Amino acid sequence: MYGGDEVSAIVIDLGSHTCKTGYAGEDAPKALFPSVVGSVDQMEVDNPDNPEDNYGSAPDSKSKAKRKLYVGSHALGFRRDFMEVISPIKDGMVVDWDIVENIWDHAFRDCLLIDPKEHPMLLAEPCSNTQQQREKAAEIMFEKYQVPALFLAKNAVLTSFASGRATSLVVDSGGGMTTVAPVHDGYVLQKVVATSPIGGRVLTDCLIKSLEQKGITIKPRYSFKRKEIRPGEFQRVDLDFPDTTELQTVLPESDCK
Repeated sequence: MYGGDEVSAIVIDLGSHTCKTGYAGEDAPKALFPSVVGSVDQMEVDNPDNPEDNYGSAPDSKSKAKRKLYVGSHALGFRRDFMEVISPIKDGMVVDWDIVENIWDHAFRDCLLIDPKEHPMLLAEPCSNTQQQREKAAEIMFEKYQVPALFLAKNAVLTSFASGRATSLVVDSGGGMTTVAPVHDGYVLQKVVATSPIGGRVLTDCLIKSLEQKGITIKPRYSFKRKEIRPGEFQRVDLDFPDTTELQTVLPESDCK
């Protein structure tokens, strides 16, 4: 049973690039990690010689094939053969709720170390979120996690209140898209919300292509190593990993620490 102010509420902001979660009333989130999941065949990942390769993983019980999932930095921080990096959000909308559940499991179990049954939840949602998406989120929270209370709030409203204003114009440029939303007295004026598919990910791709045209190649850290040829002088040695997918070329992000 919900105990009012005696139980801290949990805030979850699942973005297209980063998932932020923590306790309501604190200045900063407790955990920030990439909102992606790495999926590998079960037989490919179990490594008894190196237990760290298996840390942060969870079996995919809903898939017919035997798959093991790695959430957040556990997916991007380690290179694994044939690993597919999956994002559950496209154009600001959730397209894979199974992946979202794994991300929420990681936030509750590995980052916050809490039982969601004991905490009310506040979910941040984009201004363009549909009624079907809201109903699905509420269904998972109440039926799977059995949360005592749930509130869904618009990102623009939360940003406006965080700045100490009930009326403002919020420009939110994220990893997947950019949204401009007017907020009046704590409510989003939905009819005049403007969105653009240009976000941080598109700008990063354009920057990489621009550098490649100048002969500069951006490589992930695992694809090379430094070799000291003489004291104080190093040489780069490229490493060959033929079983690496293109989606694993993202650099690791910060995790729940």
